[in-house]
Amino acid sequence: MRRPGASTLLLAALLPVGACAPAPAPAPPLVPAAAPAVEYLLVDKSERTLWAYSRGKVVRTYTGLQFGDAMFGHKQFEGDERTPEGRYVIDTRNPDSRYHLSLRISYPNPQDRAYAASLGRDPGGDIFLHGQPNGLASGRMQGDWTDGCIALANHEIAELYELVEDGTVIDIRP
Repeated sequence: MRRPGASTLLLAALLPVGACAPAPAPAPPLVPAAAPAVEYLLVDKSERTLWAYSRGKVVRTYTGLQFGDAMFGHKQFEGDERTPEGRYVIDTRNPDSRYHLSLRISYPNPQDRAYAASLGRDPGGDIFLHGQPNGLASGRMQGDWTDGCIALANHEIAELYELVEDGTVIDIRP
């Protein structure tokens, strides 16, 4: 019978040590990519749809939007219950809104102010993208009910609130 050589003895001595070594760490779980920042919003009032764009591609679509009681036509005056049409920006956010979160639209712009002033009227303001009224048990209010704002479901505005930064352009089409 052959006697084991020195290298065989060394290997045999190291095997128990290797067997006690900690197992390699498992690969970290795959984390979903962060939601893309939205750079542009497009609202089509007649389709009741809002598209959110990132890098030129639609990344979110929200349907069933609710508007002011007088849905058709561009907002011109305080109390006309119309939703503005044209190009604006999201200029601030309100986590303590009377509605579930809100993103303010920069209406009135200088042209809106000038038009209303030429007729001796107030253009109105405080137009927001927002959720449903706080305290609503669930779901949505029926029909068009805002004073000119754009209402979404609460889960939709919560998502949009996280994706949109102040300064984001919003185009509102008839």
